[in-house]
Amino acid sequence: MNRQAQAVIMMLFGGAILKASFGDLYLRYVKEGLRPFLIGAGLLLVAAGVMTLWYELRPRRPQPEEHHHHEPRVGWLLILPVLGLLLVAPPALGSYAAAQAGSVLAAQSSESDYPPLPAGDPVDVGLLDYASRAVFDEGRSLTGRTLRLSGFVTPGPDGEPMLARMVLSCCAADGRPIKVGLAGKGPAGVAPDTWVQVVGTYSERVGEDPVNGAEVPYLQVQSWQEIAAPKQQYE
Repeated sequence: MNRQAQAVIMMLFGGAILKASFGDLYLRYVKEGLRPFLIGAGLLLVAAGVMTLWYELRPRRPQPEEHHHHEPRVGWLLILPVLGLLLVAPPALGSYAAAQAGSVLAAQSSESDYPPLPAGDPVDVGLLDYASRAVFDEGRSLTGRTLRLSGFVTPGPDGEPMLARMVLSCCAADGRPIKVGLAGKGPAGVAPDTWVQVVGTYSERVGEDPVNGAEVPYLQVQSWQEIAAPKQQYE
């Protein structure tokens, strides 16, 4: 692969990154706060490609004839990630990834004091926040409140549906699931990866994640409904 081809690939790769960053597509791969860095990286790649192409195509003085060696064609495989970003949009991590990894609560080691939830019922609570309060605070800040949780459906170890979301530290490569069991009238028969909003109350029931043995708290379901997948699917 000659330098002109390398420059074109750099420009395409940078353009693909910019295309993903200026929309919502990048949220399937990294956390929202990394958007400025992606835009910066995309601009640098495009600029480097343009400068390389300009350098290669600018007029030059005649040079003595030289023997040119053919570069390995395997270099053209570098264009595959570019085509993947431009032509294919892989979905965000979902129920399959959640079933293969243990709950992120296994990383916690001690109890903490949790502030009271905002006033008003039902109150929106993230899955990680609910699970942490239920397991490490024994539900003290959840008792007596009506709670509203959102996530995708994933099969539990007993085949019953559970609520889950993926938690990212940086990007999709380090994504780990947070899982909440559903007691009562949960979304039975709903296909995995379907996004639902569940309203319920704290339950003392606690299960075990078969992947890593982490505790899985339960929510006592009062009602639920299907919803569209949110723009930011990760916690």
